[in-house]
Amino acid sequence: MNAIHAIRHSLRASLALGLAATFSLPALAHHGWSWTEDGLFELRGTITELYIGNPHATLDVDVEGEIWRVELAPPSRTVAAGFAEDTASPGDEVIAIGNRSLDPNERRMKAVRIIINETAYDVYPGRVPTD
Repeated sequence: MNAIHAIRHSLRASLALGLAATFSLPALAHHGWSWTEDGLFELRGTITELYIGNPHATLDVDVEGEIWRVELAPPSRTVAAGFAEDTASPGDEVIAIGNRSLDPNERRMKAVRIIINETAYDVYPGRVPTD
């Protein structure tokens, strides 16, 4: 019986590790900057949806009829920059400055600064260019 118990325990542990790896790898690949182009990109449009939550805040922005996903910092950093859920609303104009996806077919960017109603929110202040 001890051998059967050990095999079951080993199988459960392997399954748990496999599931943990399956769910954490996409999250690890998603974070960071490796999926973005070098050099800054500017996007101007109208907010259609905003989300302040984990793993990071996002804006969906209508740019001439195409929806772009603008990724911000994690919620605590985004809010610390002064941008919260009540800061903007769908319909507000936004300028997003950051790094575009390496995939030219993907309408996605990671913003370092967003500007709404002439107020700048530097969600990654260390990456914002100095004027």
